[in-house]
Amino acid sequence: MFAAYAARIDAADPLAALELGERPEPDRPDGWTLVDVRATALNHHDLWSLRGVGLSEKQLPMILGCDAAGVDEDGNEVVVHAVISDPDWRGDETLDPHRSLLSERHQGTFAERVAVPRANLLPKPAGLSFEEAACLPTSWLTAYRMLFTQSGLRPGGTVLVQGAGGGVSTALIVLAKAAGYRVWVTSRTESKRTRAVTELGADAAFEPATRLPERVDAVMETVGEATWSHSLKSLRPGGTLVVCGATSGFNPPAELNRVFFLQLRVVGSTMGTRDELASLLRLCEQTGVRPVIDQALPLADARKGFATMAEGDLFGKIVFTR
Repeated sequence: MFAAYAARIDAADPLAALELGERPEPDRPDGWTLVDVRATALNHHDLWSLRGVGLSEKQLPMILGCDAAGVDEDGNEVVVHAVISDPDWRGDETLDPHRSLLSERHQGTFAERVAVPRANLLPKPAGLSFEEAACLPTSWLTAYRMLFTQSGLRPGGTVLVQGAGGGVSTALIVLAKAAGYRVWVTSRTESKRTRAVTELGADAAFEPATRLPERVDAVMETVGEATWSHSLKSLRPGGTLVVCGATSGFNPPAELNRVFFLQLRVVGSTMGTRDELASLLRLCEQTGVRPVIDQALPLADARKGFATMAEGDLFGKIVFTR
């Protein structure tokens, strides 16, 4: 079957490690099933994998991709939950110390077919296209958990989203507006600031490190080192910083004096549970909220999508289709 996969590790030039071509059909352990992939979405996780983060040489070749929407063996239209937990684990899958994502220990979704645990399949709402549904299991689910599980925000509160163009950031803006929050965003790019306001409904957009009109109730942090200090300074006393990633670096200044003196909460957030994904699917179905798609490409053109993400020149999700 045709697939996009990591053939080697290259920390300096991740696209040099990407190969497109034929791979064996997926193995199907007991309790797993096959999904005919109709659409899948690109995430920063895939670029990190090519650099060797969370993926070693001994695991290669590895088909990349965490997200998928498609058709199962019984003909049902489904969405794949990407978090693979231990079969004996009970409760929040993201807290399972033995959890993994598709494309880490198990072959991923950038292929014609993927094998997944049956428990990881959810029905795709009829009102969502395969392309839209494929955007939800990683970046949109991450945004959902940050806002509705981890932040403690109430409708009417003010949230700052650091960065305005990526998959998680655009999801945060759209979901926060749907929930009744006042949404402020930052971006280095004027066009992205404008689009965040005019297309996604953000209430205001600022250049990075700008002093805000007032302090906010919560900050959604995906950038890390480059924006960390601004995030802490933007919070009201008792506010919450929710962090799910660090695309600019993992070693920001701690500024612990600000954290304890203002009684700030710093909360980590990773992916989301199957139940949270089910709730996100219902939210999209019932409210008409839809993922922001930058571009949809045939899987055969995956290298173009990887290059766009590596350059940071995107607004929303990049989707690969069959």
